[in-house]
Amino acid sequence: MASISETSLDDRATALREALGSRVVFAHEPEYDVVRAPWNPTADQRPFAVATPQSAEDVVAIVRAATATGLRVAAQSTGHAAPGLCETDLSDVVLVRLGALRGVTVHRATLTATVLGGSHWNDVLDATAPHGFTALHGSAGDVSVVGYSLNGGVSFFARAHGLGINAVRSVEIVTADGSLVRASADENADLFWAVRGGSGSFGVVVSLEIDLLPYADVFAGMLLWDASHTPEVARAWAEWTASAPESVTSTLRVLHLPPLPELPPFLSGRSLVVIDGAVLETDARADELLQPLRDLAPEMDTFGRIPAAGLVHVHMDPPQPTPAVTRHCILGSLSDEAVAAFVAASEDPALFVSEVRHVGGAASRPVPTGGAVSAIAGDYVVHAIAVPPVPEVVPAARAAADTFIERFAPWAGEALVLTFLDGGSDRAPAFGASLDRLRAMKAEWDPRNVFAAANPVVPAGG
Repeated sequence: MASISETSLDDRATALREALGSRVVFAHEPEYDVVRAPWNPTADQRPFAVATPQSAEDVVAIVRAATATGLRVAAQSTGHAAPGLCETDLSDVVLVRLGALRGVTVHRATLTATVLGGSHWNDVLDATAPHGFTALHGSAGDVSVVGYSLNGGVSFFARAHGLGINAVRSVEIVTADGSLVRASADENADLFWAVRGGSGSFGVVVSLEIDLLPYADVFAGMLLWDASHTPEVARAWAEWTASAPESVTSTLRVLHLPPLPELPPFLSGRSLVVIDGAVLETDARADELLQPLRDLAPEMDTFGRIPAAGLVHVHMDPPQPTPAVTRHCILGSLSDEAVAAFVAASEDPALFVSEVRHVGGAASRPVPTGGAVSAIAGDYVVHAIAVPPVPEVVPAARAAADTFIERFAPWAGEALVLTFLDGGSDRAPAFGASLDRLRAMKAEWDPRNVFAAANPVVPAGG
């Protein structure tokens, strides 16, 4: 690839404008600050240019025009993972914002759906609910289907059905030479392996086909107590999850909520401990399983049969762009000592959320036909989220999240989860034993390292 010194940036901008017209926006133009803005505003991403394709053909044109002028390319839909991308120098990167490529086609006969590259999970749920189907979506409806799915994907179905990455059946991706390529188990199988974990490092995904689940409704909800009950609730949940069947996926959370007028009075300004999740059982069996937790007399109990599309609201993720700093680690088990550490660490008011997600089950079993990432090497994901209201508070928020996770060092494994990674994290542990092969595949499919990504794979020899 040509270096910046070989051709002036002005010449590159002129070449991009001639090739792409209004589909590209530069830093001196008024729209730049709008089109570059990610969902997570802690990331101040300032690429060389932002391209806004309307079709797969547009993406092909953008990649070809960018590489012809010696520029790199990064794909982004919502920008939830923007802090990771911003660790790359974006001064020679064309950011491809895929927000206009949204759409879902449900295939009833095969229980699958074709999803365009900029689609959100809400788009999938809106399309699948009328058919009585759902998908291995995450806890927020406005997250990118592609970013979530190709980086792992931990849902409230995970213990029973595994990670969302294993539901991907094929992808259509624009590669470094500007080709639109289909990758599946039967076609470009090596690329299909790599993109399931390597994701944006291998191209711009313009669509993918995913498996669906035949659930029209699900038994799900939350139990809520004042945070003063955290010690007994945390101990009970840890004991409960140790024997819970794989039909149950749940999360323990402590929330320190600010006194905001948009919050309901029972939430505003309070600290709470919450257990939420889904139980893939009959109502009677679900009630039986939940009884030990209900015996702790929660202030609120919303568990019950709900439409499957309603599951995306159970975790109460913020529905609007929110500045966030996160850290996580993985535990193989949840000992009494680890529970005590969680209880103590969760008292820090600098953390918006302290949580432990129960995974294991199908989520922890590698899939023989899976890609570079197909499982989580552990049974619990410990996760901290801090929300810095202004940029000046970001360092303090990072320190609070780091301190929280450091408390679990005696029990944490080396593995990490790609979808939980934030800026400032080493990506290698999330790729695990697949890293060397991923780097070899990167060298084969993108030897000039055209594609920048939030979770980058560096070409072998690069």
